[in-house]
Amino acid sequence: MSAGSSRLYFKQLLAGLDVAEGDRVAEQMVNFVYLVGDRETGEAVAIDPAYDQQALLDILEADGMRLTGALATHYHADHVGGSLGGMAQITGIAELLALADVPIHVQEAEAEWVARGTGVTADHLATHTSGDTVMVGEIPITLIHTPGHTPGSQCFLVDGRLVAGDTLFLDGCGRTDLPGSNPEDMYHSLTHQLAQVPDDAVLYPGHLYSEKPSASMAETRRRNVVFRPDSLEQWMMMFAR
Repeated sequence: MSAGSSRLYFKQLLAGLDVAEGDRVAEQMVNFVYLVGDRETGEAVAIDPAYDQQALLDILEADGMRLTGALATHYHADHVGGSLGGMAQITGIAELLALADVPIHVQEAEAEWVARGTGVTADHLATHTSGDTVMVGEIPITLIHTPGHTPGSQCFLVDGRLVAGDTLFLDGCGRTDLPGSNPEDMYHSLTHQLAQVPDDAVLYPGHLYSEKPSASMAETRRRNVVFRPDSLEQWMMMFAR
């Protein structure tokens, strides 16, 4: 899915179909990988570049773009590479760095987890706090720290599009029963940190867990059950695990 003829270059790629075709782990995990760039300068970044790094570079080259960085929503292997619970080894930012020496932008609370899970050293990681902006050419990407699924989960707001990783799906939100997860943090991320995202923004999640690959924030807030509780206490009773 592309952004048409605007200056913004934006592609949503489904692992196992658009890239990593035939990879059974990718087909099972149904991750999205995103490419975001500036058509005029040709610069682009990859968001959560797991599974098939060469294919991402090939897509960019075919589109007249070049990779200048990568952004990680969080440290889990299906987003940045590493061991998937000992069941599979997924390629990610380490393999990307072997092909292109670019900075990997992570939330500062996530840097240690990313390094531990991928083997990438700290000198390759550009750490950020909430509200920081990463420029891709003249295209600004605003970083929003949204802990809950992991301590350093972050979402990316770019030109009316929210790339949310595993913080928010069209239906439901990321799990809060994993190491580093915190259901109370998730509630505050959904209701406070993401409150700055307008209703007319379009949500692009980290997985294809719904029939549609994207939806407006207005539709998501109206239909997604995680927004129905009107207090932390109600949310914890419904969703804390």
